[in-house]
Amino acid sequence: MAELICHAELTLPRHGDYMGDIIDRLASFQARPIPAAPGTTRLGYAFGWAEIAADGARVSLRGGAPDPGGLARLKDLMATAFMLYAKADRPRIRWQGDGAGDGRLDSFRLMRVVSATRLGPHMRRLRLGGEGLDRFAAFGNMHVRLLLPSPGNPAPAWPVAGPDGLAHWPDPGRKPLPRVYTIRRMDAAAAWVDIDMLLHDSGGPGASWARDAQPGDTVGMIGPLGRPLNAKARHFIMGADETGMPALARLLETLPPETGGTALVEIATPADRQPIDNRTAIRLEWLLRPPGAAPGAALADRIMAEGWPGHPDSFGWFAAESAPAQRIRQYWRSDLGLGRDRTLAAAYWKQGRAGLMAG
Repeated sequence: MAELICHAELTLPRHGDYMGDIIDRLASFQARPIPAAPGTTRLGYAFGWAEIAADGARVSLRGGAPDPGGLARLKDLMATAFMLYAKADRPRIRWQGDGAGDGRLDSFRLMRVVSATRLGPHMRRLRLGGEGLDRFAAFGNMHVRLLLPSPGNPAPAWPVAGPDGLAHWPDPGRKPLPRVYTIRRMDAAAAWVDIDMLLHDSGGPGASWARDAQPGDTVGMIGPLGRPLNAKARHFIMGADETGMPALARLLETLPPETGGTALVEIATPADRQPIDNRTAIRLEWLLRPPGAAPGAALADRIMAEGWPGHPDSFGWFAAESAPAQRIRQYWRSDLGLGRDRTLAAAYWKQGRAGLMAG
């Protein structure tokens, strides 16, 4: 099969202010640099290649892949990076070439609830079934965006692909509620994924849907999302609260057995502790949140007290409430001078605000 090619042309007068951030983000998805002409950045991925060339205010994007899934992934990565960092220039990406005008959103799947299991006082596991799930195991990412029905919108309109390759809503009035979750476990061949959903005390849409979901209910799923870890890392310092626990547990069950380090999980009550089939040499420690303490504060204190591991192949991973996540990001990035290739500190939720990640 001939290589599939996409391309787009943009006018971005201020690209010099943010192009470094775009390249940094694209490189963090396990890319390798490919030699290119001056003014051009070319990155290779396991699923294809991406190229960005600047000439004055004109910026050209190109990508190539051996199959439609890889090409859709490249379009998604590039378009998302420009939408995040090029807001000052209001980029309007319209992909040309292979797949242009195809309204099928390759990252979307319609899923059905297969089963629901209570894991503790604050967590419910939903097994979702659907077709064509290989994509969700192919790119090294752990998260998906669930598109949730609601009492006011029980039959949502599902997304299609826009000209930029990202989700477009043909009927905005029937747009479902988006919430990001971690795939706890999956079996693409058996056509299912497990999502552990935190049952917050508030009546937010994610927790409400998780409490009420029953076998046969439908839900949309887009992904995979998130930044993959450094594939060469063999020593970790990890921290998570209840929202980050599913991701941390998945890492402990899937990283190579020789991987070492420390993983700290902060929980509200002893009943929130879950069995984790830790298949690595990483030491797992549970921290009970002090009464009245801000979520994640004690966890961040412990992570900083542990210090940075004295191993050249170390990686720092942290997922919790916004305030401690910002503390750890500041500590790793600014105080210790570590980059994206060695750290990932993510705010999975923010106290008093619905949205962000949700478990």
